[in-house]
Amino acid sequence: MFSVYSSTIKLNSPSLSIPPPPSLQFNSRCFISLKNASFSCSFVSTGKEQQRRLCAVSASKSENECTESSSQGDESFLRSVLSGMETVYLNRNPTAKAVLELVQSVDGERICYDHVAFRTFGVNGHGIDSMASIFLDYGYTQQEELRFPAKKLKALWFAPPSSAVSKSGSGSGINGPLPRVFISELLVDQMSPRAQEIIKKYIEISGSGCKYAALASALGSLTWKKPLYSEFQQLARESEYAAWTLVNGYALNHVTISTHWLKSQLRSIKDFNKFIEENGFKLNSEGGILKVSPDGLLLQSSTVADTIGFKFSDGVTESVPCSYIEFAERLVLPQYKNLPEEEVKEFHRRDGFEVGNADKIFESTSKDQLTRRAT
Repeated sequence: MFSVYSSTIKLNSPSLSIPPPPSLQFNSRCFISLKNASFSCSFVSTGKEQQRRLCAVSASKSENECTESSSQGDESFLRSVLSGMETVYLNRNPTAKAVLELVQSVDGERICYDHVAFRTFGVNGHGIDSMASIFLDYGYTQQEELRFPAKKLKALWFAPPSSAVSKSGSGSGINGPLPRVFISELLVDQMSPRAQEIIKKYIEISGSGCKYAALASALGSLTWKKPLYSEFQQLARESEYAAWTLVNGYALNHVTISTHWLKSQLRSIKDFNKFIEENGFKLNSEGGILKVSPDGLLLQSSTVADTIGFKFSDGVTESVPCSYIEFAERLVLPQYKNLPEEEVKEFHRRDGFEVGNADKIFESTSKDQLTRRAT
């Protein structure tokens, strides 16, 4: 049964219940009552190196058996890490949780994630590579780069291992097909001297925190200390992306529902958007509610980000943007248009990302969208 609400990381030592950080307070835009979720976290010395040693001393096992065992272990661990990230995301973002629950109530239990996304600072090892490393270690492959000159951003996306796609079965959410991963970074060296000074100040405080980006995301923790409110304001005036990253760190920026794998009428993203709006959710209107790639095969939309109360290091508590949930429909490629619907797989559909679409989706956390009156 698909349950994104009780995700846990289970490792080999006493459980440590991690509640949402005390500085975070949900705003009044929660559409359903939230139950406190937690996940257990402890540290063990398992990993690829240990698995290789076990293979070496187990003469009774063939090389193929060891490779298969290692691969299964890798995927299981990666899904546990993603589950922790998802738990933090759902605790902090009532809209995402409410949307997932609403879609389940209409379409059944299976929801597939198209991709998950992260934001980073592109300086001193804290950029894309810091978050990408765990995915590359566990079989993901780097794909094309996207550039956003006006926002001073670049991004890379990563494709999941084909074995995870072929073995995904009927699981849902994090337990379904492994999602694509989209990681962006702020090109800090293109910012004003003052903005660079602020960002580098917190990066220096973080020290080697970039090595633990995935852990920070799964725990819902910053790897640097809480910033001053004045510095947050300074960054927000120049780059809302920079200000968001300063207070949210490596937290999941969004997850994306693949509408084309739904079974009801909601599989059409146009019908999906109408359904979401009719149920009181505000969608990102930048460039239109529906963002369409030039080839017409990638259709995307998203909610406006939730906000949270954040207590800055100088004692000021203010509302700041958190995360949102996205929706994507990937249409079948022209060469497969005559393929029977029941035979269509994900690789028959439009892959990758589109700069124009992504540029507008970034605005889901912008002040303009957060303050826009619901239609």
